[in-house]
Amino acid sequence: CLTDQSSCGCCLIQKQMQRLEEHFNKTTEELNKEVTKSKTALQNITSRIAFSVTFTDTRFLCYGPFRDDKPIIYNNVFLNLGGGYNVGTGIFTVPRSGVYTIAISIYSDAGAAGSLLAACASLQVNGQLVAASTDKNSYDQEDSATIVVVLQLRAEDQVAVNLLKDCFLCDNSHYNTFSAFLLYAAE
Repeated sequence: CLTDQSSCGCCLIQKQMQRLEEHFNKTTEELNKEVTKSKTALQNITSRIAFSVTFTDTRFLCYGPFRDDKPIIYNNVFLNLGGGYNVGTGIFTVPRSGVYTIAISIYSDAGAAGSLLAACASLQVNGQLVAASTDKNSYDQEDSATIVVVLQLRAEDQVAVNLLKDCFLCDNSHYNTFSAFLLYAAE
């Protein structure tokens, strides 16, 4: 522009085009980031995971005692979002890696005062003990316990509740429960 007045207009247009191109590229980059965040949020909403099951519905039913630990198969399903709980095996197969809240409640009725009460169960992940509750006595006719844990789990981990040997559970009103839900996903 300093030496030739006629080239000054072209120089200004070229500078303006360069600024517009930079602005366009920056805007495109910001929009791509927003689209990625929106896709992630949508994926988190559509892949919600939660289940809640009980040992029995309203029928009075006792389970155990056995000589060995046995899996508890909860056959009354309140909720099974994500399809991770298997009613046939009693196992929750983790559909997606993340942090989960898992809760179990156990209840038993000895049948009569002075009879042995043995309400015991363990929470296991991939066959490994995570938590357990044991109540064996002849003082209570009925007793219950609750276990709640927050765990980092990987996709395909197997979560189960076992009845411990020589223990038994009785139920007729949704007292024995097994529930879990995804707090947040982990990539």
